[in-house]
Amino acid sequence: MSAAMQELLAILDLEKLEHNLYRGRSPKLDWQRVFGGQTIAQALVAAQRTVAPDRHVHSLHGYFMRPGDTQVPIIYEVDRIRDGKSFTTRRVVAIQHGHAIFSLEASFQLDEPGLEHQVPMPLGVPAPDTLGTQNDLIKEFGDTVPEGIRRYWERDRPVEMKPVMLKHYTSREKLDPEQNIWIRTTGPVPADRATQAAVLAYLSDMTLLDTSTFAHGRAVFDRDIQAASLDHAMWFHRQHPLDGWLLYTQDSPSTIGARGFTRGTLYGQDGTLIASVAQEGLIRVKR
Repeated sequence: MSAAMQELLAILDLEKLEHNLYRGRSPKLDWQRVFGGQTIAQALVAAQRTVAPDRHVHSLHGYFMRPGDTQVPIIYEVDRIRDGKSFTTRRVVAIQHGHAIFSLEASFQLDEPGLEHQVPMPLGVPAPDTLGTQNDLIKEFGDTVPEGIRRYWERDRPVEMKPVMLKHYTSREKLDPEQNIWIRTTGPVPADRATQAAVLAYLSDMTLLDTSTFAHGRAVFDRDIQAASLDHAMWFHRQHPLDGWLLYTQDSPSTIGARGFTRGTLYGQDGTLIASVAQEGLIRVKR
């Protein structure tokens, strides 16, 4: 297990301060602000700590309000909105410096049988073992990879990614706003469903916002682009082991009003549809 993966699992183990009150920390890295996926995952963990263990998250919806400070803890306050016969609802507010930085609502359900179908995984996507890692791409393309993207790829992270399409990372050509990325954790994830859901929530925030820049020949790392997640929604469809590659398919139907909207689906390598994601983010061109 990589050190970054060990650190991810450690920061997801929140400290309980009081009834409905938890404290989380950020990795000891030189990031300018808290990664959005971390805040989503920690808020979900806080909600899970107040829910019966036989009820599992099936959806979450969150709003980002302020950038998180990596140097101080984040306080997560849980509101136990409802405990029904089949569903449980929780609201979580993440607080730093006396202000809300993120809010989350999540719904949990008892497992029950019902109608079932799923759309198939896209055809013709190259297998992950045929693609290079991000470090391989840096070696292959060198200075043609923009500095911001290269620095991001070089970081020690708990997630490894293999993008199928490389043009966006090596040129400023305008492209169809869609992409496929193979993604996996750099170490084993505990088998319990609560931890697996939190890890899925963490990685679901990666690369989504950047997809909305493809149609404009831009990237979120461009110096004249101000980018930040505004909201994030996720639906958990099926339990699936996180011990291998996942295919993250993404497309961006619209960018307007300095906002980019992107949808995503997460598949297991065996074709199982695990989760769906939607996100809108700030894509502002600085003047």
